[in-house]
Amino acid sequence: MRRPRPAPALVAAALVLTSCTSVSGDEPAAAPTTPSAPSSEAPSASPTAGGEADDVPEALAEYYGQEVAWASCGETFECAEITVPLDYDDPGGESITLAAKRLLASGEKQGSLVINPGGPGSSGIELAEAAPSYFTAELRDAYDVVGLDPRGVGDSTPVDCVSDAELDRLRAAEYDLETDEGLRAYQADAQLIADGCASTSGDLVANVDTVSAARDLDVLRHVLGEDELDYLGFSYGTYLGATYAELFPERVGRLVLDGAMDPSLSAHETTLAQAVGFESSLRAYAEDCLAGPDCPLSGSVDDAVGQVRTLLELTGDTPLPTADGRELTASLAFSGIIAPLYDDSTWFALTAALDQAINEGDGSQLLFLADLLAGREADGSYPVNTTEANWAVNCLDYPVEGDLARWKAEADELEAAAPTFGPIMGYGAVLCDAWPAQDRAEREPVTAAGAPPIMVVGTTGDPATPYEWSVALADQLESGVLLTYDGGGHTAYGRSNDCVNAAVDGFLLEGVVPEEGTTC
Repeated sequence: MRRPRPAPALVAAALVLTSCTSVSGDEPAAAPTTPSAPSSEAPSASPTAGGEADDVPEALAEYYGQEVAWASCGETFECAEITVPLDYDDPGGESITLAAKRLLASGEKQGSLVINPGGPGSSGIELAEAAPSYFTAELRDAYDVVGLDPRGVGDSTPVDCVSDAELDRLRAAEYDLETDEGLRAYQADAQLIADGCASTSGDLVANVDTVSAARDLDVLRHVLGEDELDYLGFSYGTYLGATYAELFPERVGRLVLDGAMDPSLSAHETTLAQAVGFESSLRAYAEDCLAGPDCPLSGSVDDAVGQVRTLLELTGDTPLPTADGRELTASLAFSGIIAPLYDDSTWFALTAALDQAINEGDGSQLLFLADLLAGREADGSYPVNTTEANWAVNCLDYPVEGDLARWKAEADELEAAAPTFGPIMGYGAVLCDAWPAQDRAEREPVTAAGAPPIMVVGTTGDPATPYEWSVALADQLESGVLLTYDGGGHTAYGRSNDCVNAAVDGFLLEGVVPEEGTTC
């Protein structure tokens, strides 16, 4: 009998495509930093005109021509707000604001490098704040590193759908989708989310699609005073960057897309590839764990993976107690297990958490890892809206296909392909089927015809954005060039090796395009 499947909230929260998940097995991470209030120092105004490549529609002239005041918000940072139309099809209507933060170049400035950490729903501002420890000194010396919270995210005009307490409940919830009662409860919670988004966020939920976010990038490029967009996007940020290149190939500068998504895949194809990717990552973890001295798993790799699967099944029947006072359900255990699989340097945290859960019957560390992935603080608050923004963007970017009968067949396919994670990753279309706005995107290849060389970086053992997606995107792009990192974990730049960092820096700083077939 198939175990209960978690809520749609879990799938969105657990499979956030971000490159910057920090995991510690013993203490909570620091709360995300909120940009400081601008100082009383005189703000610096951005140029109000971009380069000769601009051909701005008259209806958007006020947005492209706005004067943006950058004010000090830290010793080496400046912050600003940028105004963009809520709906680019109605630029004379309502507007929204985008929050940006830039780390000023420490040397002679070459230009502005816009960055995106993924998600969808992750904060570019937080990535900019992490830039001193994430990007090379050479890159930071030459570029203002500019982080933007995309529309609907974080400090920009945000999507809001449910209360923090309700999000706690949804993340922990489970449903037996083999029964009519369980299916009705699942659909009711999906409708609750959709209704909450519509009532709290209004028309914003219909306008946080990736095409709109890419058009925002062009407004940002212009108000930064840049002729072309230099950009470094991770994970979902590769889809955002590729979409920009498709819309504005003549304004593409040096684009690096690390941990690529394949724009042509459907929602089910994407989920299936991820389920298989995380299943493979779990097997790699199990092999590494079994070779160490303090592994809570035993036997062969198959045996060890089976023990993890058994833990998930047991928590589905009897949730584990935690020091937090909440119970570790199978949904939360799934999130806690999957979080360290993004980066092999954090596998130690999974070992400690599994040891505590299996040998002590205590789910505290797995719960901590699950909360870290979802952005939940110890006091029960969610300072970031990553999960809600993730719902909103994905439900616009992926057309809903089929009906319950098809979704059941797809869920069965997921379980067969990935026995540990597949059963928990099905039926995601139920939420988007209830979504209060129509999806906008068509899933099709992106070519960016006429753009200069675009670097795509793929990691052979990436669980969240499988290597085949990077190969596919590099092939789709008319000027795509693939750099391969032979290793594990999600994305490569800033976390893999000097070879990758040097190749990316060489491209961004000097325009050096790697030779075809380059592997680090």
